[in-house]
Amino acid sequence: MSMISVEGVSFAYNEEKQGLDNISFSIEKGEWIAILGHNGSGKSTLAKTLVGLLEPQSGSILIDNIRLSEETAYDLRKKVGVVFQNPDNQFVGVTVRDDIAFGMENLCIPREEMLKRIDFYAKKVDMERYLEKQPANLSGGQKQRVAIAGILAMRSDIIIFDEATSMLDPLTRNDLIDHIRSLNEEGFTIIMITHDVNEALLADKIMIMNKGKISAFDRTEIVLERSELFTENHLELPVSLEIAKNLDNQECRRKLWEFALKK
Repeated sequence: MSMISVEGVSFAYNEEKQGLDNISFSIEKGEWIAILGHNGSGKSTLAKTLVGLLEPQSGSILIDNIRLSEETAYDLRKKVGVVFQNPDNQFVGVTVRDDIAFGMENLCIPREEMLKRIDFYAKKVDMERYLEKQPANLSGGQKQRVAIAGILAMRSDIIIFDEATSMLDPLTRNDLIDHIRSLNEEGFTIIMITHDVNEALLADKIMIMNKGKISAFDRTEIVLERSELFTENHLELPVSLEIAKNLDNQECRRKLWEFALKK
């Protein structure tokens, strides 16, 4: 069953800047999709259209079989949550508790239920000890976890990570990736927008975007077999796959390839 269905969607910021150019695809419930592309390829524009922040000039978007429109945007935002590159842009509360509660308050969730969810989801992302702290005093990784808790508390079915790891140190980045993996294993549909090919290896499928178009969208192992896609779209293959591609020994190449694709 398609959780997201996009058909013929286009969006232009102006006459000279095309954000999305007649793109179509579908994402199944529970899939983990990585969207790759260089700056300006249309990745973030796509994310904003999926949550109704930008309105396409043509085409249609269905979220859980409901067409995204001005009338349905508010309700559909309950189903789709976004964790941005800089979580500071999402924080509005004085404390972590306030920030986790913010989205639920907009959904008019009863106070007793809100309090239960705040405690539950703060613990889920290992932030229960920080509920009375000011978000500004948290580390980058902790801020990202608070943003995730707020989305989970709204019971979103789809979570979009828009370059969410790009400002993190390697250790914190790996911690966040582990949280993303756990969410996917629990059945959440994950869309991870990134320019890091190594992160994309973890996904079920990879979408490559360039100049507002989709250059490729298929299972990860299939996309990675087409090395020309990466050079054509100004992306680099992971070092292990680059080595594997150039090996003469087929058995060594196969093992190195399998290692690179190991989830």
